[in-house]
Amino acid sequence: MAAINAPAHEVIIAKTPEERQQCFDIRIQVFHVEQKFPLETEIDENEETATHILLRLTPSLTPIGTIRCLQPANGDYYKLTRLAILPEYRRYRLGRTLVEALHAWVKAHALETNNAGAEFANIVCHSQLPVQGFYAKDAVF
Repeated sequence: MAAINAPAHEVIIAKTPEERQQCFDIRIQVFHVEQKFPLETEIDENEETATHILLRLTPSLTPIGTIRCLQPANGDYYKLTRLAILPEYRRYRLGRTLVEALHAWVKAHALETNNAGAEFANIVCHSQLPVQGFYAKDAVF
């Protein structure tokens, strides 16, 4: 759940080219402009097969955060990557909102794709070392 006083927002699966571009724009702003990672490392070969989740303000639909989910070719786990929230919205704990949305998507996807009998789905996280604590404190959903 987002922190009290968070602005009105919604989380959607980015399905249109415009929504996916909004996810890329947030990632470029956070990882390239703010954190100085090389631009060429931000968009990779996984973009077309990944599920992109977009967090945006309502009713304006202003994009403010994103997270990406990959399912490798062997399909026995999911990978959480590229969580990014614009700096001015980080104080609202909306990163947790995005992680919970990714978990909900994984559950639904696993049920739809022949994993209906499984008791759980494995999710691994790819993150920078300084933010490992963010994921560790809420690792079980």
